[in-house]
Parts: sequence; structure tokens; C-alpha cells
Amino acid sequence: MNSRQRVLSALARQGYDRIPVHHEGTPEVNTLLKQHFGITDDLELAVRLGDDLRNVAGSYIGPERRHFPDGSVEGLWGERYNDIPYGDGIGTYPEAVYLPFAEIDDAAQLKDYPFPSADWYDFSSIPAQCTKYADYAIVFGGAGSLDFMNSIARCRGVEKVLYDVATEEPVYQLLVEQRFQFFYDIAERALQAANGQIAILHCGEDLGTQRGPIISMRSFNRLFAPYYQRYFELAHRYGAKSMMHVCGSARFFIPRLIELGLDILDVVQVAAEGMELGGLKRDFGRDLNFCGSMCVQTILPFGTREDVIRETRYRMELFAQGGLILGPTHAIQVFTPLENILAMYRTAGSLVGN
Repeated sequence: MNSRQRVLSALARQGYDRIPVHHEGTPEVNTLLKQHFGITDDLELAVRLGDDLRNVAGSYIGPERRHFPDGSVEGLWGERYNDIPYGDGIGTYPEAVYLPFAEIDDAAQLKDYPFPSADWYDFSSIPAQCTKYADYAIVFGGAGSLDFMNSIARCRGVEKVLYDVATEEPVYQLLVEQRFQFFYDIAERALQAANGQIAILHCGEDLGTQRGPIISMRSFNRLFAPYYQRYFELAHRYGAKSMMHVCGSARFFIPRLIELGLDILDVVQVAAEGMELGGLKRDFGRDLNFCGSMCVQTILPFGTREDVIRETRYRMELFAQGGLILGPTHAIQVFTPLENILAMYRTAGSLVGN
């Protein structure tokens, strides 16, 4: 089987030659892995790890993203990001350092705001990208697509967005609508250009904390559900599966997400409340596939090599006929032992070389 056949067969519960895998690591982790293999290219790293997914994207042709004296870089929505060190400088994460909507309290203030447009992207290279990755399960989008709470918080502030959700603030609802229309439009253009070659349309929203849901079902249904339903329907219209990145304790929302048309729940943060993998498969495995599940909070960083092997084999046995794309529950973090990362992919049968 090639990667595309392997993933599609797994999603159809029709078995496979080996369990499909997907890799995600922080830049520091990926650099460590490339040094181990003696390579410098990210795509070569994906080949070495046996990653069965490949992302395609349009080319950005919009307004130039500005750079500022403090080192920050402008995002699509006018926010600014800087690389913030953590762990005594062992790594960095891009964090929002300027929030353009933080003080907006009237939707009229956004009347002439330069919101991003699908016209800022050129999709003419999508067919060639699909040809290049014809043997892989091709993905469009990512965890930041839609992502109404998490990403708007990077432009408005976390506390303000949670308050916005609770009060159904008109400014926030306008930002949600603008965000949906942008990501829907670019996804539709990419799907049209790909002519059936995109296997998975990806989006995201962190709906859970470590212990339970962030928001109520009432808020989810009133503010977000119709948008996700339309996005999932868009994927299905072009023959793709819908995949949603959801961190935290997401069990509360899973039945509703299935109703809306979700095919693949991404990350599957097993250390969170109610997210034990066997229980999820038992209760939802008939209607839902999973991606991830190898914990970046416990087993991968703090387990032994034998722990990682055991947990990987458990997943291979639990999903022997399909239903899981094996991978980490988020980007593998910088303090994770190299031998544990390699043990996961080696046990899965995807690792090329040592």
C-alpha cells in the first residue's frame, strides 16, 4: 500500500499493511530528529518517519506582512507575533504580542477593517502539489482554520473572548463570521483546484480544558455549530473527509460533532478527563475516526522506551482494522527523549532507517 491507500483504507475500517501515522513536533524537536538522520530537509524527515499525510496550500500574494522593531511579525488579521522563550531558553513559541481587536467594543469600528480575503492567495499550484504528493493522503487546512476562540483570542485576548462567548457579544460574532468566510472561501478554492485529490479538510478549535469543556453546549450550538456543519459539508461535497483538531476534554462535544458531520477527531488528548482511548473507540468508534493519541504530556516525554512501545502496540491492536492515524497529541515537545520518539515510529512500522 502507498500512504494514500493506507489512510483511506484505515478510515474505511478495511485494514492496512501497517497503521498509518502522522508526525508533529516543535521546530527544536524536528531539528533534533534531522540531526539524528543526518538530513536538513523537512520533507525528508517526513519520509524517514513514515508520515502518511502531506499538506498542500495556496501561495500567499496578499499585502506584505510587516516586521516591527521589537522583532514581531504581522499576522493575517493585524495581530503581531514574537518568538517567546520558555524553559530557560530551551525552545520558543510564537506568541501574540499585539491584539488589534482588544479595545473594539462596537462592530461599527470594524466597518473598514482590512480583513483577509481568499483573493490574497494563488491556488494555481495546487494541482502540481497534488501530483507531487499523489501517493500520500493530501490535507488542506490545519488546526488554525476556523478556530474561533483560540485564534480570535490572539487578536482580542483570552479573557475577553470567553466573556464574548458567554454574552454573545456582537463584535465577537462579527469576527467569527469574518473568520469563517475567509477559511471557507480558501478551502473551497483549494478543493476546486485539487479536483478530488484532497483527502482531508482540516480545521480546529480547543473546546476542552484538562478537566472538562471550556464552553456550554448552548454556546457551541448558537455561535459555532452552523459554521462547522457548513465546513464539514464542504469537505464531503468534494469527496474529502473532515478532520477537527480539538485539544483537551472533548468527550462532551463528540456526539454533536458527529451529528454535524465530523469524520476524524484530531489529537485525542488521552490525559484529559474522559478521553481514555478504549472508551472513545467503544462509544464513538463506529461513527468517528481518530488521529493522534500518543500523549505528549506523559508517555512520550516521561515514559520509558518500553512504555512507548507498549502504548503504541495497544493502539495497533485496538485499531487493527482501522479507525486511527497514530501520532502525538500535539507537537512533540523539546524535552522528549529522542529514543522515545523513534520507538513510537519504529513500533508502528513506519520508520525508515534507525
